[in-house]
Amino acid sequence: MKKTENYVPETPQLESDIMTPEVLWSFGRLGSAQLSPDGETVLYTVTYYNIEENKSYRDIYTIPASGGEAKNITNTPVNEANAIWRPDGKKIGYLSAVSGSAQLWEMNPDGSGAKQISDIEGGISGFQYSPDQSKIYYLKSVKLDDDIHDLFPDLPKANARLENDIMYRHWDTWHDYTYNHIFVADYSKGKITGGVDILEGERFDSPMKPFGGTEQIAWSPDGKTLAYTCKKKVGKAYAVSTNSDIYLYNIETGKTINFTSGMMGYDQNPVFSPDGKFIAWESMERDGYEADKNRLFVAELETGEKKDYTENFDQNAAGLNWSADGKSIYFISDIHATDEIYRLDLADGSIARLTDGVHNYLSVSPAGDKLLAQKVSMSQPAELYMVDPITGEDEVLTSINKGILDQLTMGKVEKRWMKTTDDKDMAVWVIYPPHFDPSKKYPTLLYNQGGPQGTVSQFWSYRWNFQMMAANDYIIVAPNRRGLPGFGQEWNEQISKDYGGQNIKDLLTAIDEMVKEPFVDESKLGAVGASYGGFSVMYLAGHHEKRFKAFIAHDGIFNFEHMYTTTEEMWFVNWDYGGAYWDETNAAAQRSYSFSPHKFVQNWDTPILIVQGEKDYRVPAEQGLAAFNAAVLRDVPAQLLYLPEENHWVLQPQNGILWQRVFFNWLDKWLK
Repeated sequence: MKKTENYVPETPQLESDIMTPEVLWSFGRLGSAQLSPDGETVLYTVTYYNIEENKSYRDIYTIPASGGEAKNITNTPVNEANAIWRPDGKKIGYLSAVSGSAQLWEMNPDGSGAKQISDIEGGISGFQYSPDQSKIYYLKSVKLDDDIHDLFPDLPKANARLENDIMYRHWDTWHDYTYNHIFVADYSKGKITGGVDILEGERFDSPMKPFGGTEQIAWSPDGKTLAYTCKKKVGKAYAVSTNSDIYLYNIETGKTINFTSGMMGYDQNPVFSPDGKFIAWESMERDGYEADKNRLFVAELETGEKKDYTENFDQNAAGLNWSADGKSIYFISDIHATDEIYRLDLADGSIARLTDGVHNYLSVSPAGDKLLAQKVSMSQPAELYMVDPITGEDEVLTSINKGILDQLTMGKVEKRWMKTTDDKDMAVWVIYPPHFDPSKKYPTLLYNQGGPQGTVSQFWSYRWNFQMMAANDYIIVAPNRRGLPGFGQEWNEQISKDYGGQNIKDLLTAIDEMVKEPFVDESKLGAVGASYGGFSVMYLAGHHEKRFKAFIAHDGIFNFEHMYTTTEEMWFVNWDYGGAYWDETNAAAQRSYSFSPHKFVQNWDTPILIVQGEKDYRVPAEQGLAAFNAAVLRDVPAQLLYLPEENHWVLQPQNGILWQRVFFNWLDKWLK
């Protein structure tokens, strides 16, 4: 494969120590990482964005596990993905589309000797070697449904869809009549032969759409079993249920069993113990509730006996990884607005917290006598660290963005605890502008989190970036209001069917407490948020009692009735609203619909910016357009930023920079 140089940008020399949107989009973005079989080398990817070309470049890197210089071993004009070590450590496998479609390639650990291994029609989207290196599974889309031209072949120019059930679109794409399937093939001496579709003829996806990947599939240590995650439902049944299961496929017999049959919520992300006797996975108890407690289950494969090791642990568990000796499981859990590393001791069932700081750990895996982990904070994008499992202390391994970070001044990040109206303790992050001067008065923004059960932890975002907001000379107030994880399941669940209730009071508590500070300008307050946060902003617009002077709502819910029958994942609205708007005997549902922001537009009197992506099928585009139209009809100063190619997020570089510019132009107009 020909290698073209200079696809990795040089560190920009900044004109100021204050972050700009262009600087934000200059950071390298760390991908997944894996330790080599001999424990000597860490493999990972980094993505850089070329703003002028409006595209990304992702390359594969290695770095000694003991620390040292990182090496870019690809540096090509195509995006490599799914980089993993072959079990013998002699090759690195990865996906590349340099041949025209995404295929499996292998190269030497130093990046030399790149060779295409697969030539599968239509390409593949993921793969993993079996532990004994005799087989590979790969992921491929399989067309099983008829489209309009299959049904009416004499109308080749017809452009239409014919639907008989819901779930015809999901997240940001219409169903394309294909399904994600797992294929198992023989592998020997760098060659793939055969390829058995283990879900042949099944109209189900594994991994699950829209975000599932290889983490939902696992080889047993002996290579004889493949565990995979799947929700074997279609149409309406799929739309109203979260009941996914762990299936075990026997390589030798070709038979499949549902290992979690009877467990009704999400069951996903299986991992086998090193000796192959046990399997662990993440499990939610209740069907239809996507924000249920994420439990850590372990089962003995021979007996099928299952145990919830987090029964008395009032937190979530995610990102499970077994210790090398099979006696422990490491995982990530959010606690009081940070995400930390924990260890489960299977002998006595005890759970120990290993880390404590102002950060979020994103992943953890054993690395000899250390742990390999990704860590971010509000002030730093992700880097790799080596963590001491005894002391919890970490040492930075990669320095992808050190050159940029060394030139920037970040604002102070402070955690405060505030008393809510019902006398609970609420954690609130306060982010100060760089070069903060306590003798000055600053315009201040109330950040409204989405989800609604999305944590306000130490996340780093390329859109809702708190340091980016603070760099524009705003104080940011980010409360962990009711309905967020990390504070126990009761706190997390309270928000369902109470959208206009206690969580709104929590938001107002946070801003009302902050205006008591002499450096907060009470006459220049704004409220911003996306998704559920966008709903929160639009609801506050009708109830804020003159507190705010500017609003920004991104992809927010404006009309609950319309949302109910246009969103795709019906389990969400069924659970959080309590049911359908036409069910007049359902008191909980009727109360939920009474909170719909469109019912309070008569009270809107404050400038509002509406941001909406057309390809957002979770909160469909008409929600944002209706809110903007209503504001204009009410003679409320309003602006609409409409993004026809974006979904619930903003993913393209130039659109991302545009988003930031419009965001701050609007705030500056009304608050400065």
